[in-house]
Amino acid sequence: MSAEMVAPAWMHTQISAEQYDSWSEEQCAGIEIVDGMVVVSPSASKRHNRLARVLANALDAAAGPDWNADTDFDVRLQDVPLTNRRPDVIVYRAETIDVTPTRPEHVLLVVEVVSPGSETTDRIVKVDQYAKAGIPFYWRVEQAATGVPIVYTYVLDPATGAYRDGEMFTGTVRASVPFPITVDLGAL
Repeated sequence: MSAEMVAPAWMHTQISAEQYDSWSEEQCAGIEIVDGMVVVSPSASKRHNRLARVLANALDAAAGPDWNADTDFDVRLQDVPLTNRRPDVIVYRAETIDVTPTRPEHVLLVVEVVSPGSETTDRIVKVDQYAKAGIPFYWRVEQAATGVPIVYTYVLDPATGAYRDGEMFTGTVRASVPFPITVDLGAL
């Protein structure tokens, strides 16, 4: 039996933004689109999901009325070829809550929680894509072997269009940018 007989056709062809936009929310769950190709992500662990939720809740509380923080929805980085990423946490303009798709200009900060299998994507690929899209802040959360998360923060340098290193936090995040926030991730 050949791979074409087992794998669905959509795994072999690029899809357009129009095609993707016609899919149901259920069809879009657990996938990202990179250069028009569907990339399936494995289900995240409970620890991964809890880290993302705790961070989103803390960011939402600290962000003030102009920004919302949430989890698990697409950010449309480009239309052609279609690239949609689904960050673990997104801080976006409150006024765009009903705007679909969410675009980079709506986003202040994206957070990726690194899991087994996402190391290269979260540490290298997404950093570059988010920077090129102009998203001002990127945080990467590493799930250390000690169980205490390490948070690496990055700030977009407008002159180079790349991120520069920000602060690093172990366990407790005490950041001043993009707004003051303190959240204890070591207690998870």
